[in-house]
Amino acid sequence: MNTQKTVSFYTLGCRLNMSETGSIAQGFAERGYEIVEYGNDSDVVFINTCTVTDGADSSCRNIIRQSQRNAPDAKIVVAGCYAQMEAENIKKIGGVDLILGTNEKYNVFNYLEENNDALTKIDLTNEFWGAATTEFDSHTRAFLKIQDGCNYICSFCIIPFARGRARTISIGDAVAEAQKILDKGFKEIVLTGVNIGEYEHKSQEKLSHLVEEILKLDKLKRLRMSSVEPNTITDELLTVMKSSTKFLDHFHIPLQSGDDEILKSMRRKYTSAEYSVIANKIKSYFPNCGIGADIIVGYPGETEEQFQNTYNLLETLPITHFHVFPYSKRKGTTASKLENQVNPEIKKRRVKILQELGERKLNALNLKMVGLETEVLFETQDKNGYFSGYSTNFLKVKMAVDTNIDLNNQILRIKIAEYNEKEKCLIAERLFH
Repeated sequence: MNTQKTVSFYTLGCRLNMSETGSIAQGFAERGYEIVEYGNDSDVVFINTCTVTDGADSSCRNIIRQSQRNAPDAKIVVAGCYAQMEAENIKKIGGVDLILGTNEKYNVFNYLEENNDALTKIDLTNEFWGAATTEFDSHTRAFLKIQDGCNYICSFCIIPFARGRARTISIGDAVAEAQKILDKGFKEIVLTGVNIGEYEHKSQEKLSHLVEEILKLDKLKRLRMSSVEPNTITDELLTVMKSSTKFLDHFHIPLQSGDDEILKSMRRKYTSAEYSVIANKIKSYFPNCGIGADIIVGYPGETEEQFQNTYNLLETLPITHFHVFPYSKRKGTTASKLENQVNPEIKKRRVKILQELGERKLNALNLKMVGLETEVLFETQDKNGYFSGYSTNFLKVKMAVDTNIDLNNQILRIKIAEYNEKEKCLIAERLFH
């Protein structure tokens, strides 16, 4: 009879959360737990949460209830940002055994044997807890956490309250962690954090130097960075990125609004003109790049004219991956106290308008790639024999292969034959050189 304890994981939110779940999964495995797929019965269910929007909060509550149905006898652990900010509301759901905040989640093993009802630990510290994707994850791309917390206090954002002040890993430790990831067979690393552009301000070491050192690792094939604030992108950083074919031409540069009055109210650290300079400079360095941007519509007081300013800016900029969110009131933030909250139906309409613009721009980038060569890291195979993965500029690519060929975690140079607009993916043919 197998008496080995089991644990399953569910991660909501950002790549940073994914990297942290990976490290915690490693800790469970080292303690003798078998990691099982979420949805199966298990002894422990670990839910790593997000609280960036009302929608994220709602998803967290739904997953908690779903987990109770999937594993009725399991210890339910709710951890992370939503747990940090809304522990009392989680207690009201019932059936939760552990509520652990953004830092206390790393101490989950110390609390599992406690029998208190909904034991809650949400203390914030300034300690940096490292995190990285491990072999216990199902990801092909690995996420490496180099920074946590944020010293910016944007008017709409709850994350500094959930994760605390900025803190970082050293360059030496980051390189060592990256090497461990590569030794486990991963080929692509994504550097993550809450505000990684502020790395130097806290660490007194340059982000460009960190990137440069990781790019030197022999086993590394591909390197990306997650979201980087536009005001922290320097010519020196872009030059380091451009200097290596390992650094991929995909970027995520939050915009939030294209109207200067709204940006000022948000307490963002750039104007629309300054953002434009950065976006176009990236395009000049990487001509076929994909650039993603977060955009908030319906910020308190946003007029039709101000929304149109955002639309017009996005129409002209080389932004291809739109992440559009309706403004979500976050308790305790400055923006939540502002008057002139925008009607939900107006926000919904504006979201749809920008999503349609984003779809057109992403289609245009896909069509531009037809006939060109690129490299793809293949990840999964469907029932029709197509393997899919992502190009260097983060476009989905599918390629037909024999069913007995396994391309998982393989990087191949391919030529784009066509764009399937219905499925929103490029169709590739393999190159043998």
